[in-house]
Amino acid sequence: MKFALNEPQRAAVRYLDGPLLVLAGAGSGKTRVITAKIAHLIERGFDPARIAAITFTNKAAREMRERTLRLLPKRDGGGAPIICTFHSLGLRILRTEAAALGLTPRFSILDPGDIEAIVSELLATSDRARARAAQWRISAWKNSLVAPSEALATASGNADIAAADAYRRYDETLRAYQAVDFDDLIAMPLAALERDAAAAERWRDRLSYLLIDEYQDTNPAQYRLLKVLAGTRAAFTAVGDDDQAIYGWRGATIENLEQLPRDFESLRVIKLEQNYRSDVRILRSANALIANNAKLYEKRLWSERGLGDMIRVVPMADDEAEAEGVARRLLAQKFEQRGSFSDFAVLYRGNHQARAFERALSAQSVPYVISGGQSWFERTEIKDLVAYLRLIANDDDDPAFVRAVTTPRRGIGAQTLDKLGAASKVHGGSLFAAIYGDALAADLAPRQHGALVEFGALINGLRHRAERESAGTLLHDLVSAIGYENYLFDAFDKGQAQTRADSVRDFVRWLSTKGEADGKNLLELTQMIALITMLEGQEGSAPDAVRLSTLHAAKGLEFPHVFMVGVEEGILPHRESVASGSVDEERRLMYVGMTRAQQSLQLSWCRRRKRAGQWHDAEASRFIGELTQEDLRHDDVPAGPEQAAREKEAGNARLKSLRAMLAR
Repeated sequence: MKFALNEPQRAAVRYLDGPLLVLAGAGSGKTRVITAKIAHLIERGFDPARIAAITFTNKAAREMRERTLRLLPKRDGGGAPIICTFHSLGLRILRTEAAALGLTPRFSILDPGDIEAIVSELLATSDRARARAAQWRISAWKNSLVAPSEALATASGNADIAAADAYRRYDETLRAYQAVDFDDLIAMPLAALERDAAAAERWRDRLSYLLIDEYQDTNPAQYRLLKVLAGTRAAFTAVGDDDQAIYGWRGATIENLEQLPRDFESLRVIKLEQNYRSDVRILRSANALIANNAKLYEKRLWSERGLGDMIRVVPMADDEAEAEGVARRLLAQKFEQRGSFSDFAVLYRGNHQARAFERALSAQSVPYVISGGQSWFERTEIKDLVAYLRLIANDDDDPAFVRAVTTPRRGIGAQTLDKLGAASKVHGGSLFAAIYGDALAADLAPRQHGALVEFGALINGLRHRAERESAGTLLHDLVSAIGYENYLFDAFDKGQAQTRADSVRDFVRWLSTKGEADGKNLLELTQMIALITMLEGQEGSAPDAVRLSTLHAAKGLEFPHVFMVGVEEGILPHRESVASGSVDEERRLMYVGMTRAQQSLQLSWCRRRKRAGQWHDAEASRFIGELTQEDLRHDDVPAGPEQAAREKEAGNARLKSLRAMLAR
C-alpha cells in the first residue's frame, strides 16, 4: 500500500472471501479504502478492466479515479478499472443491450425540461406545478420498479390516477422518440439482465468485482441491479453509513442496508469508526445526536485530534440579523486566523434561506459560491446546442427537433410545425422523417418547405461526418453554419449576448478537449452530456470563496469552519417531516451537517421568522437539546430590535478594529 491504513481499513481492503459491507462513519476514510482495495485487487491478479467502482456523482467518480491512478504502478497497455456513476454504468449496459430493448444504439437521453413538456401535454395542462408533481411521481414509480399497469391499479386520488395514466402513455412516447430518461438508465438495464440469463452472465463475467460507494443512498432499482450483477459469486464490497442516509425523499431506502445480510448470508461487516476530520467536541455531540435514532448497526465515531473549540449556539433576532451576524463572525475568524474564505461554509436546510446570506456577504465584500446552482447544461444557449447534438445522434428525438428547428429562427413557426406534426402522425414516423413526405410539400408554402429541407440537409450532413471527424471540428462547424453567435447578438443586449457567446465558446472548447481525451466522437459524447454537470465538466481549482450550501448538497464535503443556520423547529426538523413522523432522517441531516466541520462549528436560530409575509415566533431545534451540553457555549445574543442594533454596531466596530490592526 502507498499510504498507512488503520486496522479496520486494512481488514476491509484485504477481505476477498465473500460479500463485504463496510460501515464507514463520516470522515473515516472510505474513499481511501475503496481506492486501496482496487490497488489490492490488481496486486492479487484481478484484471483491472473487470473491476468496477460505482459512485453517485461524476465528481466523486473523478476524484476516485485520480486517487486510484496515483496508487497504481505504471502499466504498459491493459485496461483501467471502471470508475463511474450508477447511471453511467447503466448507460454502458443499455448501449450493449439496446437492440433487445427495442432501442437503436443512438437513443437520446431526455433532460427534465423535455420530460416536463411531455408530461404537461399528456395531462393536458399548462400548470407547471401539476406537471412537475406528476413527473416526480412517475420517477418514484420507476425507481421503485412499479410498472405503469401496477401504478394505475393502485393509484388513489385524482392527481395520482392522472399521473398513473400519464405514466403509461409517457413510456410509449419515449419509445416512439427512441429516447430514455435518467430513471430508465437503471430500470431498463435491470429489465434486460433479469429477462436474459445469458446477458446477465456476460455482464457478471465483464464485472468480476464490484465496489459500491455511498451504498445507503441506493434505491430499490439500483439494489436489484447490484444483485443481478453480483450473482451467486457475490464478489463485492458495499461501503455506506446508515447514519448518513438523507435521500429518502428521492427514492433512496435504508431498507437496502437491512436487506443485504438477508440476501447474502455470508456477508461480513467491518466498521470504520476512527474519524480523521473533526475535533473531539464536534464528534462527541454528533454521536450524542445520532444516538437518538434507531440503529441498524451500533457505531461510535472517535478521533485522535484535539478536544477543539466549544460549539457555539447563537439565538438571533430574525433571519436578517442571523445573516449579518454570521457574516461578521466569519470575517472576524478569518482575520484572527489569517485563513482563506474557502475555509468557511454556511449550511442551511432549504435553498430559500440562501438569499439573506448572499446579501449579508455581498455587503461585506465577501466572495461566495453556491452549491447546487444552475448547471452549465441548464443554460439556454447550451441547451440549444445540445438539442442539435441529440438530433444529429437520433433523428427520432422530436423534443430535440422542435428546439433545434426553431433556434435560431429560420421562418418555421407554429403553423408549419402543426402541419409537420400532422404529416408525422399520418406516416407514423418522427417529425424529422416527415420533412421528406410528399404530402407535406403540397401542404406548405415553398419558402417554409425549403427551410425544412435545408435544415434536414444540415443535420444529415453533420451526421454523416460525425463518426469520421473530431467532435470539436463538427461542433465549431455547426455553430458557424446556423449563425448562432449572430443570433445571440440580435436577440439579446450586448452584455448578455457576449456572456452567452463566451459560454458557447467554452462549451466547444470543453467538448473538443473531452473528445480527444476520451477518444470519443460526437455521437458517443452526446449520450454522456446528459450525465455531466457544469462543475464536473470544467476543470480548474476552486475559487477562494465562502461556500453557501444546502445540507444535502454539502454531503461529502468538509471545511475547517462551519456555520449551520436556521437550526430551529419547523426548519430543521422540517415541519412536514414532523407531521409525517420522519424526524429520523432530519436528525441524520443535522448529523451530516455537523460532521462537515473540522475545527469550529456554530449553530444559529432565530427568535422570529417571517412566513407568507407574517412574523411568527420561532424556537430552537429539538436537536440542539440532544447534543452534549457541556460542549456547547450558548451566546446570549439580545432579543429586542434596539439591543440587536447595538450588538450589530459593536460587531462592526470589532471588524473595523481588526482591519485596522491588519493594515498596520
